[in-house]
Amino acid sequence: MFGSKSEKLNTGNGQSVSANVSNSIVEGTSINGNIIATNDIRIDGALVGKLDCKGRVIIGPQGKIEGDIICINAIIEGTFTGNLSVRELLSIKETAVINGDIVTEKLMVQTGAVFNVSCSMGGQKLKSLVQKDQTLKTAP
Repeated sequence: MFGSKSEKLNTGNGQSVSANVSNSIVEGTSINGNIIATNDIRIDGALVGKLDCKGRVIIGPQGKIEGDIICINAIIEGTFTGNLSVRELLSIKETAVINGDIVTEKLMVQTGAVFNVSCSMGGQKLKSLVQKDQTLKTAP
């Protein structure tokens, strides 16, 4: 009656994980090192290092990360300093403080966020448009 259907996902290396599982680093926890996560992860504590996530990264309002993040989607409410690579959507909330370099496909920044970054959006699509424009300018 109250049970949930548990889906299994194949990670490609012979392991399968539950689709609705996520990781959490709670407030008061500090990690110095690298994290590899095959599922979503929420950081409400502190991380100094690299985070490689095959899902969504959420940095809660009290969360702090200094280092590099590679992920599919990200929601940032806390503090981030470093290099951030988001394959799909990066959502910056009004409580966020972001410093560093960002590469993402799509970006949403709410009013009130501190956003001091170098940002590249659209990946190859953006580069190909710039190259096309330069080719047209140099054409005889």
